[in-house]
Amino acid sequence: MEDRPRAAALMLASSASFAAMAAFVKLAPAVPLFEKVLFRNLVTLFVAGALVRRNRRPLLGRPGNLRWLLLRSVLGIGGVACYFYAVDHLLLADASMLTKLSPFVTTVIAAAALGEAITARTAVALAAGFAGGLLVIKPRFDLEVLPALVGAGSALFAGGAYAVVRFLRDREPPETIVFVFSLVSVVGLFPVVVPNFTLPSAVDAAWLVGIGLAAAGGQFGLTAAFCHAPAAEVSLISYSLIVFSALIGWLFWREVPDAASLLGGAMIIISGAVVVLRGRTPVAPTGGTPGGG
Repeated sequence: MEDRPRAAALMLASSASFAAMAAFVKLAPAVPLFEKVLFRNLVTLFVAGALVRRNRRPLLGRPGNLRWLLLRSVLGIGGVACYFYAVDHLLLADASMLTKLSPFVTTVIAAAALGEAITARTAVALAAGFAGGLLVIKPRFDLEVLPALVGAGSALFAGGAYAVVRFLRDREPPETIVFVFSLVSVVGLFPVVVPNFTLPSAVDAAWLVGIGLAAAGGQFGLTAAFCHAPAAEVSLISYSLIVFSALIGWLFWREVPDAASLLGGAMIIISGAVVVLRGRTPVAPTGGTPGGG
């Protein structure tokens, strides 16, 4: 049953949760990157697992879909890792702008791999979104551009992950896709994290718990939002992540994006709106999250 006001409130709450997650990531610079990614998915693993069990779904999906679920998971891990790295090294607003390039990547992949058509209007929006991304990245020939390039990489991984989600949308329920992603993330990262595990301080441990709780809240708030309104409308509201990230960055770190980033962000939001309203963005109730989580 459609309930647009409720969907809007849920999507705004989801964006605020994901912005808070990014802030917690930034507040724990002493914690290794993959340790933060592991904790980000640990809480979601238990929540999604409980939903799979409650709905009596197969934990690893239907026969024949496992390879696609694994591909989505690997791409998702890459997206989250790149996003967290960008958050650690960029302004929160800039990192969120770059990860919001993912709908453009998904559109291109869906056209190439799934045969979805790209209209002339969508092509212009893709070009404008890419140009906006360049304004945020500010390409130059030195290593200082690396965090921005990694941030753009989060959109590439996330776009690929969402394209696989598009393929799976009628084949697997949302909770199964989220559960397998979380399971692969935790199991896959465990051998990477354990040998180099850094015991967090009490404060950092609190930030890690915050990362997990905020990620879970954002993930399931987004999923619920898609259940109450058309995907295009909900997807537009998801761009509020950039606003929440900018506000948090200014309040806690006095971060102010420069003019080029602000212009680039505006181009990304407007172009993304065009892509979404054309119905080409494969964001489904499976819940696309910042960085492809």
